Amino acid sequence: MTTARDRTDVRTPVVAGLLLAAGGGRRLGGRPKALLSHRGRPLVEHAVGVLRAAGCEVVHVVLGASAELVRERAELPGCVLVDNPAWAEGMGSSLRAGLGSLAADPRGVDAALVLLVDQPGIGAEAVGRVRAAYGSRDSLVAASYDGVRGHPVLFGAGHWAGIAELAVGDRGARDYLAAHRDAITPVDCSDVAEPYDIDTEADLAHLE
Repeated sequence: MTTARDRTDVRTPVVAGLLLAAGGGRRLGGRPKALLSHRGRPLVEHAVGVLRAAGCEVVHVVLGASAELVRERAELPGCVLVDNPAWAEGMGSSLRAGLGSLAADPRGVDAALVLLVDQPGIGAEAVGRVRAAYGSRDSLVAASYDGVRGHPVLFGAGHWAGIAELAVGDRGARDYLAAHRDAITPVDCSDVAEPYDIDTEADLAHLE
């Protein structure tokens, strides 16, 4: 028989959103990607909204280029803002900073759902699918598009130390995922999202 005490002892896993938004937009004339305008607001706000709509109550945002300006212009209530002074070293440094911040979160985060700020074609439905595939702190989940692995990705906390060790330069978690290919649960999102990046002037046409 299940008692009231038993029910209160069952803890709901915390799958936190981790938004990497530190890029300086080198190929965009040095415009920080977080502050590019999309639907009338900074891109970083849009991405946080996607994570929230997908069910992430805990959201950490890694800032780098023009971090103070992003703090001034973007409305990010309830988010943990993580400064990465080494952002110019590449995505790996931002991933390490974000995972370190999540590990210190007193709410006890069980998994990181990683989204990139410059992929506005990936909405809440795709992010929600990947989040729903969480099984345990040993989960590794990745969205796929026509059979190609992409974002978002979900890292159970049991993998964070290994990911951080290999996250250098712009490779992010690529080397770790390659080494653990057989452990990844793929989630097809081809029908609900487009995984393009906003990297060049031509890519700005994707913004609304």
